[in-house]
Amino acid sequence: MENNRTDNTQQVRSSFSAWIGELREFMKGRFSLDEDQAQRDEVVAAISKGVEFRGVNLWVLIFATMIASLGLNVNSAAVIIGAMLISPIMGPIMGVGLSLGISDFDLLKKSLRNLTLMFIVAIITSTVYFFISPLSSNSSELLARTVPTTYDVLIALFGGLAGIVAQTRQDRTSTVIPGVAIATALIPPLCTAGFGLATGQFKFFFGAFYLFFINSVFIALATYAMVRFLKYEKKAFIDKGRERTVKRLMMVITLVTFIPSVVIGFHMVRVSVFEAVADKYVAQVFNFPHTRVIECNKYYAQGKKPSQIELLLVGEPLGGEVIENARTQMRSFGLEETELVVRQANTEDKIDVASLQQSYKELLEEKNRRIGEMASQLKRYRVTNVEVDDISREVGAMMENIGAISLTKGITFDVKGTPGDTTLVCVVTPRDPAAPIDRETLSRWLKVRTKVENVKLFVEP
Repeated sequence: MENNRTDNTQQVRSSFSAWIGELREFMKGRFSLDEDQAQRDEVVAAISKGVEFRGVNLWVLIFATMIASLGLNVNSAAVIIGAMLISPIMGPIMGVGLSLGISDFDLLKKSLRNLTLMFIVAIITSTVYFFISPLSSNSSELLARTVPTTYDVLIALFGGLAGIVAQTRQDRTSTVIPGVAIATALIPPLCTAGFGLATGQFKFFFGAFYLFFINSVFIALATYAMVRFLKYEKKAFIDKGRERTVKRLMMVITLVTFIPSVVIGFHMVRVSVFEAVADKYVAQVFNFPHTRVIECNKYYAQGKKPSQIELLLVGEPLGGEVIENARTQMRSFGLEETELVVRQANTEDKIDVASLQQSYKELLEEKNRRIGEMASQLKRYRVTNVEVDDISREVGAMMENIGAISLTKGITFDVKGTPGDTTLVCVVTPRDPAAPIDRETLSRWLKVRTKVENVKLFVEP
């Protein structure tokens, strides 16, 4: 019986191992990049061709920069997307990553040279455009390209991976490359940098250039990583001394370029995590029925200066015990090293709520007054039909000689077109033309009945 149990255990283990092996082969086949893979020389030739900026590529870059600048200027996302689609800016950046991956120093020099040329041409084009453009407001599309975030880094990294994978396929006519161009958004930051130079707002220039640099480095890093993952053969050198020199130089370039960018990327991740945690803390802890947080500023630690959360509150003032209790809760959110600054109505930076209420009250009264004036004018100038049917019956009962009556209310204008008083025009048709009609009594009665002072009475012959 013991032998049967041992045999069953071995059979289960054998079946499980076989199932694991099949699953591994299945997953390997599904995620393999060997299918439809182009030859190394073919991929290098294709990327090297896209690196060069001369002739058509250079003019397309200028036109794409102008289109993107127009899109940023008029705040049109559709126009900006169109510019990103036609921009050939991805070529030199992927060339840098590929050259580092296969140790091709000549391709690296060519890529860096063309990347510098591309940067200069795009900056000059956008600067000239924004310098002569009559529109100079800071649109939302411009402002969005001045502060890089963690998401920009991740988009550039995964966009670069998708781009190089598409470039290593035999069929390069897919929509991957245009999609990567849209997602990574390389040309709009350059145009925003040109806007900063043209308008003298250098914080725009440095912020946008920083975003472009981060995107470019992580696209090149993704290209380098995928080339090494696909085990592309490195370039062979006949002169071994030159090979060692080139490898050392490229290693230095790689470290100088990528390591600071990775450090910056991790810093941006930490900032994003801090801001998310701070928002969660404020939403949960400062949730009071009669007090509202109208402003929340978050400052991540810089040097010896600790992180800080600054809140501006309105409504019922919070006591010192409540604020101190809120500070003690920061530890449970991982914010024990963060300073909390609370500004509310009874502090030096107080908001005069009574003054605000009085201002709003005065503004509301002024609006109501103007609405009343406009309603009065509308009532005065509006031409309306009076209640002729009721008045005709009343007049017929009051004066037997009136056979018919016509009433019209309107505005009297002088020859200069200036409106005057409202006038009631009354035309009376008598039953017996020979019998008299008491005009004075009828006029007084019409003034009271219609509430119109100016009555013109006409009796048909």
